Formats: sequence, C-alpha cells, structure tokens
Amino acid sequence: EEDMYRDAEEIEREKILLSETSSSEHKLSVAPEIDIIEYCRREWRGNTPVAKRMRKGYEAVAHRFASIRRVRGDNYCALRATLFQALSQATQLPSWLQSEDFTMLPENLLSKYDWIKQWQLKEKLGRKMGEISDEIKECLILLRKKWKTISEIEDPIEKQDACDKLFKNEEEEYSLYEALKFLMLNTAIRLYNDDKNGRRVPVFSWLLFARDTSSNPCQLMQNHLNHIGNSGGLEQVEMFLLAYALQYTIQVYRLYKYSTDEFITLYPNDPEEDWPVVTLITEDDRHYNIPVRMCQETML
Repeated sequence: EEDMYRDAEEIEREKILLSETSSSEHKLSVAPEIDIIEYCRREWRGNTPVAKRMRKGYEAVAHRFASIRRVRGDNYCALRATLFQALSQATQLPSWLQSEDFTMLPENLLSKYDWIKQWQLKEKLGRKMGEISDEIKECLILLRKKWKTISEIEDPIEKQDACDKLFKNEEEEYSLYEALKFLMLNTAIRLYNDDKNGRRVPVFSWLLFARDTSSNPCQLMQNHLNHIGNSGGLEQVEMFLLAYALQYTIQVYRLYKYSTDEFITLYPNDPEEDWPVVTLITEDDRHYNIPVRMCQETML
C-alpha cells in the first residue's frame, strides 16, 4: 500500500522491523516496549551527522525515560500516540467528556454548517447524507465509554493491558480517531468564530487559518482533516489544534532539533496549568513514538 506521507527509507525500515516480528504482532498499533538506548543503536548505526544527532537526542531522552514503544506509522500516528498516552495515564474523565451536550455535537454542528456533510469517514466514502451525524455520534460515545472504563482502572498493569487491548481492535481504534478529528474540527470552528467576533484566540489559530489551504473551517476539513490517516498526518499547527481539542499539553522530544531551543516543544507553548501532559518522541515531525517508564530519579 502506497504511503504518501512517510519517506521511502522510513517505510523500508518499518518493513524490516515487521519481518523480524511474528505474524501475530503485525497488527499491533503500539509495539511492546524496548530499552530506549538499544532501540537507538539499532535504528541509527551510522556515523553521519544525522545519526550522531539522533543518538545524542535519544541519550538525552534516556535521562528521563527508560523505554520506548514504537507506534504504527500509518499517518494516524500523532493521534494514536497522543490518545494512547492520554488513556494509559487517565485517572478521571475530562470535564469536556462529561458534558451532556457532548454526544449532540455532530447534530448541532450539522444544523449550522451544511458543508460538514462532506466529512469522510475511513473506508465509508459512499454513505448517504443522513448517516454522517449518527456515525460520528457513535464514535464520540465510544470515546467517552473507553476513556471512562480505562480511567476507572486503578492497577497500573491492568490499565496498560486495557490500553493494549483497545489498540489491537482496529475497528474501535479508528472510530476513536474519527472522534478526535471531529473534536479538532469543533475546536477550529469555535476559534474561527471567536476571532471573527473580536475575542482573543491563541496565536496558532491565526497560523491555522493563514494557510491557503485552510482559510476557514470548511477548507480545513476538506484539505486537511479529511486526509489525516489516508494521504497525510498532522502538521505542526494541527498538533496545537489537537492539544486544544483534548485540553492536554503535548510535550514532544523532537530529536532532529537536539541542541536547539526546539528540542523539547510544547503544544500549546503556553499551556493551562491544570491540563494533563503527555510526552511523545519524533525524529522528523511526521512519525511519533511513545517514551515510557519515567526514570525514578527524575520523577519529582
């Protein structure tokens, strides 16, 4: 299957990794953890400047995290890594998921914006016009149900097992991504309207709608959100949008930015104090993996 987002070298590396695993592991969305330094040595063996910088970056991350879990790179990886981390450390249902209006979101938005009928659900491009609201509603209900169930598990091992099980169920997993994408659209509409009405909006919102391909929420949906998971992943400015939609701070170790001020980047860069934090790793701002097992000496 052709991948329009990742480069040929990364796709080839993943094929090699897959060939090394048993067939039962091929559908794992989040691979089992591996020592982070061991993973780095396996991936970056050369002496090129890029390889040396990556090794330095991984060594810096290893001061805080002992292991890494590789995330399947099918252009959903930013959503997958963020949601997996959020669920694996969830202890309560976020307030926005508790809202009575939450599951009415598709119906309410479609009553105001007819163009949302052009929303493209994964592998369901030929649906009838009236179905989109119900299908997205089901995705949102599933998101709330899974988040509630996992957040109520107190034992950390059981919680991790529940997350692993969820991310092996392709149908449910991709339904959750549709829910996240729709929440991103809802957030974009709110920010766009706030700006038009003279309310204060975060800087990334101006950047989001300054692009020729997303000057308004309709274009954002048609040219970006509809393509996530198919021909594209999340761009930098859309990482901010995801963070605002979830009300989470997304902290990313950007390894190719090692030794610069952008090595550790926060989305948003001025987060709310009460927002939980999830941590990801990227080598190129396209594919994201998950660091796990925070080292004891840095936990405080």
